[in-house]
Amino acid sequence: MLSIKFYGVRGSISVSGDEYREFGGNTTCIQIMVSDTSRIGILDAGTGIRQLGKDIMALDTDQSEIFIAFSHFHWDHIQGLPFFAPAYVKEMKINILALGHNRKIENLKDIFGMQMQREFFPITMDEMGATFNFLSINKHSEVFMPPDGIPVKMTAAKHNHPGGAYSYRYERDGHCVVISTDIEHGEEVDPNIVALAKNADLLVHDAQYTTEELKTKKGWGHSSYDQAIKVAQKANVKKLIITHHDPEHNDDFLRKMEKWCQQRFSNCEFAREGMIVDV
Repeated sequence: MLSIKFYGVRGSISVSGDEYREFGGNTTCIQIMVSDTSRIGILDAGTGIRQLGKDIMALDTDQSEIFIAFSHFHWDHIQGLPFFAPAYVKEMKINILALGHNRKIENLKDIFGMQMQREFFPITMDEMGATFNFLSINKHSEVFMPPDGIPVKMTAAKHNHPGGAYSYRYERDGHCVVISTDIEHGEEVDPNIVALAKNADLLVHDAQYTTEELKTKKGWGHSSYDQAIKVAQKANVKKLIITHHDPEHNDDFLRKMEKWCQQRFSNCEFAREGMIVDV
């Protein structure tokens, strides 16, 4: 079984205060855990990865290698890495993964090293302690072999977002999770993302705006609630989780929109920090 845990569900910038208590204020970070082995993989390193790192350190596990896959490298998806506790453990190996054709990034290390320059942060990446391995794989899909010998297949599809971004399909032992965040579909939902999500057990999809809000946010790189639901319906997914909540959307607003979405797609929830979904 796979367990998906949300450590950061907010888009663009982290927020705090009583009006954000239910859904949470940290930026994007999602844990994928193989339940029966406690092996952890991570998607994106927004501010939510700080708590995830603390939880990993508290686990009774011998895991000494962690994969962090990145949808893209905008600030709200990388800013938590300097606060990820396992990165300061000398025995830990951290694989920074960017999978997918036609990525424009030439040097992954430079991206993370830049935000930890002396001008911005007191500790450089080379001083953190862990061994970092930067994997930029220019392929549509790749199969990884974890210690338990059950292969994991990851498939990437490029989608529309300023600077470029990728959706991922994660398949293991007959279970399938698709994560598509920071995606702007346009007038029609992207058929490539529908194909990527086909018959998935779980689709995690960006929906930062209402349909009306999206009219004034064209080119900003995000989706509406209506578009996320259309992808789920066209792809025949079993469950839809909507994430990347706008920092202007408080708990009352998100609760109202969640009910609206559930009327359209019954097996739908909005992501909340700490939420666990078993697949």
